[in-house]
Amino acid sequence: MHWRIVAVGGEGGGMRLRRSCPLPVVPNSAFKGFRFPPEIIVLAVRWYLRYGLSYRDVEELLGERQIEVDHVTIYRWVQRFTPLLADAAVPCRHGVGDRWYVDEPYVKVACTWRYVYRAVDQYGQIIDVLMSARRDLQAARRFFTTALRAHGDPVEVVTDRAPALRAAIEGLIPAAFHNTEQHANNRVECDHGRLKARLRPMRGLKRDQTAMVIIRGHALMQNIRRGHYELGIDARRHRHVETAFIELAHTI
Repeated sequence: MHWRIVAVGGEGGGMRLRRSCPLPVVPNSAFKGFRFPPEIIVLAVRWYLRYGLSYRDVEELLGERQIEVDHVTIYRWVQRFTPLLADAAVPCRHGVGDRWYVDEPYVKVACTWRYVYRAVDQYGQIIDVLMSARRDLQAARRFFTTALRAHGDPVEVVTDRAPALRAAIEGLIPAAFHNTEQHANNRVECDHGRLKARLRPMRGLKRDQTAMVIIRGHALMQNIRRGHYELGIDARRHRHVETAFIELAHTI
C-alpha cells in the first residue's frame, strides 16, 4: 500500500495521509447469478443509502426507467451488497485525523432502544460505528478496540461525561487527552442528525443485523460524499458519488 501526504485546510487543517488506491478487478463477481446487471443493482443501493427513500420509493423510481423490480428484491440487494461495497472501499480510505469526537445516540429497533457508538474526526470523516443493546463499559471498550485496531491511537478524544467512555479511554488510550468540555462534542452530535434523518423514512427497523447494515452503509455514503476515499476523484462534482460506486462495483 502506498501513501501520499496532502495539506488540508480549514479547522483542524494540517498534513494528512491519503492512500493511493489501485482497484483490482475480481475474476468472480459477487453479482454473478443475479438477473439484473451490476449497474442496476448498484444504482438501487446507492439511491437507498443516499436519499431518504423507502424500498417502495426506489421501486417506483426504477419503474420510471422501465426497470421492473420488486421492493423486496431491492431490500435484499441493499443487505447483501452494502457490506461488500463498504469492505471494498477500505483500501481507498484516507487516514483518519488524530482528534476523535465520540458519542452514542440511540435508535429504535423492533420497539427496543439500541445505542449507536459513532466517532468522527476533525475533518468530518466517520471513523467507525457500532450498535449495542447497552451503553456500558463493555460496549465502549468493544467500540474503541475495533477503531484503534483499524486506525491507531488518537491524540485527543472528545466525549460527553459518560463514565463508561471515560473508563474505556483511560484503559485503552491513557496517553490521549480526554476532552469533556461543554459543547466540545457538538461536531459529532450534529452529525447524528444526518443518520437519524436517513432512518426516519424506514418506518422502524426490524432486526439488529438489518439496522447495522444501514448504519454502516450511511457512514460509507457520507464519507464518499465528503471526499474521504480515493474514489471518483476524476469525475465531475455532481457525478462523484456515482462514479465511486461504479468503481467499487468492479472490485466485488
